[in-house]
Amino acid sequence: MELFDINYLARWGHFLFGVAWIGLLYYFNFVQTEYFKEADPAARTDAFSKLAPRALWWFRWGAMGTIITGLVLLAKLGAGTSIAITVGSVLGIFMFLNVWLIIWPNQKIIVESNQAVLAGGEANPAAAAAAPKAGLASRTNTLFSIPMLYMMGASAHLATTKGVGFGSVLNSESLVGMYAALALIVALEINAIVGKQGPMTTVRGVIISGLVLTVVLYALLAYL
Repeated sequence: MELFDINYLARWGHFLFGVAWIGLLYYFNFVQTEYFKEADPAARTDAFSKLAPRALWWFRWGAMGTIITGLVLLAKLGAGTSIAITVGSVLGIFMFLNVWLIIWPNQKIIVESNQAVLAGGEANPAAAAAAPKAGLASRTNTLFSIPMLYMMGASAHLATTKGVGFGSVLNSESLVGMYAALALIVALEINAIVGKQGPMTTVRGVIISGLVLTVVLYALLAYL
C-alpha cells in the first residue's frame, strides 16, 4: 500500500524531524541566546535549569531522527545521489555531529551547573569554558543550515545551470566544484571546533554569513 511506502515514509519523517530540529536551532540562536544577553541572572539561571533541558531534548532527538531518515533516503538513492544532495548531506551530517559531540555535551555542563546554583549549590567552573564552545558550534550549525536547505531544495527544483544540473547524478564534470565546496565546508567545520564566531556573533551576522556561503557554494558547484 502507498500509505506504507518506506521511501515516502522516510521522506515524510525527514521533513518532520527536520522541522523540529532546525526550528529549535533557530529558536536557540535567534530568540533564547538574545534573551539571555538581557535577562537578570536569576531568570537566566531558572531558564537554563527548567526550559533549556526540555528544548535540548527535542533538539538533539530531532537531529537524530533527521539523520536516520536522511541516511535511509541516501541508501535508497545509492549511486544516483545528486550534486546538491551530496553537498547538502555533508552539511547536515556535520550539523548532526556538532549537536551530539559539541553542543549537547557542553550545554549539559551549563544546565547542570545552573541547576546546582538553583538548588543552593556552587556553579561548575567548567561551565564558563563550555558556553563559548557550544555557542560557536550552534552558530556554525545556523550558518550551515541556510545552504543545506537550499541544496536540498535545489536537487529537485533548481534549473540546470551552464549544463550542470543540481539534480544531476555525480559525474567527472561536477567533481571539481563539489570537491572545492566540500573543502570550504570542512574548513568552516574546523573553525567550529577550534576557531571563533567572527561575524556570526550577532543574529544579523550569522544570517548574512549563511546567505553568502549559499552563494559561494552555488558558484562553486555551478561554474567550476
